[in-house]
This record gives sequence, C-alpha cells and structure tokens, in this order.
Amino acid sequence: MNGIIAHRGAWKKQNIPENSIAALREAVRLGCYGSEFDVWMTADNIVVVNHDPDFLGMSIEKSTYEQLLEKSLSNGEKIPTLDAYLKEGLKQRGTRLILEIKTSKLGLDRSLALTEQAVAAVRKHKATKWVDYIAFSYDVCKKILQLQPGAVVSYLNGDVSPAQLKADGLAGADYHYSVYQKDGSWFEEARKLGLTTNAWTVNSAEDMQWLLAHHIDYITTNEPELLIEERKKSPALQGWKLKWADEFNYKGLPADDKWAYDVGGSGWGNNELQFYTKADSTNAQVNKGILSIIARKDKRENRDYTSARLVTKGKFDWKYGRVEVRAMLPKGKGLWPAIWMLPTAWKYGGWPKSGEIDVMEHVGFTPDTVYGSVHTEKFNHAIRTQVTKGIKIDDPYNSYHVYSAEWFADRIDFYLDGKKYLSFPKKGADPAVWPFDQDFHLLINLAVGGNWGGMKGLDPNVYPAVFKVDYVRVFQK
Repeated sequence: MNGIIAHRGAWKKQNIPENSIAALREAVRLGCYGSEFDVWMTADNIVVVNHDPDFLGMSIEKSTYEQLLEKSLSNGEKIPTLDAYLKEGLKQRGTRLILEIKTSKLGLDRSLALTEQAVAAVRKHKATKWVDYIAFSYDVCKKILQLQPGAVVSYLNGDVSPAQLKADGLAGADYHYSVYQKDGSWFEEARKLGLTTNAWTVNSAEDMQWLLAHHIDYITTNEPELLIEERKKSPALQGWKLKWADEFNYKGLPADDKWAYDVGGSGWGNNELQFYTKADSTNAQVNKGILSIIARKDKRENRDYTSARLVTKGKFDWKYGRVEVRAMLPKGKGLWPAIWMLPTAWKYGGWPKSGEIDVMEHVGFTPDTVYGSVHTEKFNHAIRTQVTKGIKIDDPYNSYHVYSAEWFADRIDFYLDGKKYLSFPKKGADPAVWPFDQDFHLLINLAVGGNWGGMKGLDPNVYPAVFKVDYVRVFQK
C-alpha cells in the first residue's frame, strides 16, 4: 500500500481537468492508493462529480443536469455523473475511490439527501468494497454509517478528537496537515485507537517528508508524482522509526525539554573566538518553524563575539540510528557552523578516545563544500589522520539542504540530500579505531574563527550571521 491519494484525481502535471474521468484514469495509471472525488446534487436530483459548487459558472444545486451538459470541460468531457465515475473506477482493482460528499449550500437536509443518493449509487454498482467516504459535515459522516454500517468513513474538518471519532464508529481522521503539526500527539493517539490518519492537501516535499517521518497512513495531494519520488527518499519507509525530533513549530527559545547549552568562551579546544550563551534569544530563537542560531559581534566576558551551541545531552542520547537535519548555512569567511555528535559518558576516555561524529561541518572560506568526518584515538585531526570527506554543495546560503548520518554497529554513512558520500566501516573491536558502541548526543552550533574556521581570516561585515535549522530528526531501526 503506497498511501497516496490523488486529490480530485491526478490532474495537475498532465493539465487534465480536475475530477474528470481522465483524471481518475491517470491516478489509476500512476498506481495511487486512492483517487479522491467530490459530489453534489443538481436541482433535479442527479449526483454529479465536481469540486466547486459551481460548474463553469453555473450553480450545480440550482441547475438541472441537462443545463450543466451545455458546457464541457477543457478536454471535451461533460460533467461526470456519480454513476459514470463509479463504472469507470470499477474497471480496475488497484485504486480505491475516495468519495467526498460536499456540504450543501442549501442546508443540512439537502446534504443528507445527497448522502442517501450517493450511498445508494455505491450499493447499486456493488462498489461498497472499493469506495471510502469523507465529508466536512459530521452529520453526513454519521448518516453514511447509518445507511451503510461498516463503511470506511473519515472526517475532514479537524475539530474532533481521536477518542470521539472512535466512539462514533469512524475509521479515522482526514485532516489538514497543519492540525497534526500543531498537536504532535495526534498520530500516537490515533494508532492506539486503531484509527487511520490522512492529511490534505499536501503539495510540498517538506510537508510530505514530515508526514512520512511521523508514519501517517495516507497523504492526499495534487502532486502524486512528487509524492511517489518523496516516498522513495523517506527514512520511515526504509525501516527507520522516528524516535526523537524537533520540528520547531513553536515560538521563543529552543524547547528546554529537548535542548541544553554549552556555555562559555574557553576557545573550545580550537581557539574559537565566540562566547556561547545560555538561553539567550539574541543567539538562539525559534520563529515561524525555524531555529536560528545567531553569531553576533558582541563583547561578552573575554570574547568579542557571541553565539550558541545547542546540545541534546541529558535530554536525548542514543546508540545507533539515523540523524537528519534540514538547514540553511550562514555565509561569511570565518564562520564555522556544525552538526555533530559526541559521546555522553566518554566510555574510553577524553577526546578523541571516545570518538566524535561530524554530520556536517562548513567553513566560510570554502563556500561550495561541506564535510563529514569521524574522529577516534587513531583517526583524528590533531595527528592529521581523521577520516573526512568534502562534497560540493549548490547554494548552501539561500536554500535548505538535508544533512544526515546513519550509524550502525558496523559502519557510519554520511549523506547530503540523500546522496551518500562517505562511509566509515568498523575494522575490528579496538576502541582506538571504533569507540562507537556507546550512547552519543547531538550538538548544533555556530562558531566564529578557530583553527579551521578562522584559517583564512574573518570577514567583519557578516554579523549578525544566522544558521537556520528547519528540523532535527533521529530515527532508529
């Protein structure tokens, strides 16, 4: 089951009329799990398929079917009747028919009459095993279940709890994706109750990946072709289960149940020039779904710059898994943003004996490259033996990219936008080579200067410099 529901059929990419028979056929050709379509009832009680209450400028509910036939869709089709749509849909056995009963502009009684007609048509065509129902009206949802007990019915409006949906016999929720993003407990509650979850209408790759990461059952989209490709990239569909995440869908300081801070201006072993602050919104803030880590030319104690270094230590530590961060890098010579991992208990001793995993590092004097690295006692930059590799990157300062690493018991793989560019295999049990059998935690920071970051000097005109993070996700098998 691929969970893809083509919204009003698959119409957009091929410039096919929405809700047409041709759009249904294209959804079937693409192999979509379902093809959604909408029904209204004409003035003479014929059920027709159309999304809007008007068809090419004519009010469906105030026009007869014969009057609607005076106009044609752009491909020459007439407005489909529900009978014709069901007949076409039943010619195949791969794509479900997702029937949305629209809410009448003429009142609830008219909506319920439409519901009776639609359910009767489904029964007449012996399509009950191939039709699922959706509606914005909760009364319509309950009416469907009265008329066809056991029908698969989902509610669209987003204002009913999982427990209430279950109590009223609905199969699940088909809510706008923002409803789920506002309440992260929705998916878990629905799963516990045996309810399905669907999101509409999801047309961006980023929103698709968020929903896939959270193991949603179905996604309704105008872009089924895009969703087909995004599913291929999804960690959740490759056996990974989301264990921890921050989607930054709040405002203010980074969430204190997820993040702590490294604080101070010690140089951090690299002669860095910044002072890392704690819970200071001038250096770390969340707004409009983005975490911003901000380096400023601002004197603090013994340093001329301030910035932030966020850590999950003590909040979330893990052994083996996939870490994935979508971020936009700051531009400027002397800047050194990083996404990396350190051991929590330092099982084999201090750095580098217990290891370090650098998911992504970037230095401003090489603006077209990011790096992945591994440090151990035998392989580290202090003795110039570190295992590292740079990869070319397009437009890191104006576009978001996904930086990730997959850490297994026998190797660590590094990725940029889903492309693997470095692998560090385990070669024996010697902890001087492989100390990666203990819990690690995540760090995200923006350094100024330092042995590497400041190697070619500093541009004094880049401050405040902002490292933007869209999300952080950690998966485990």
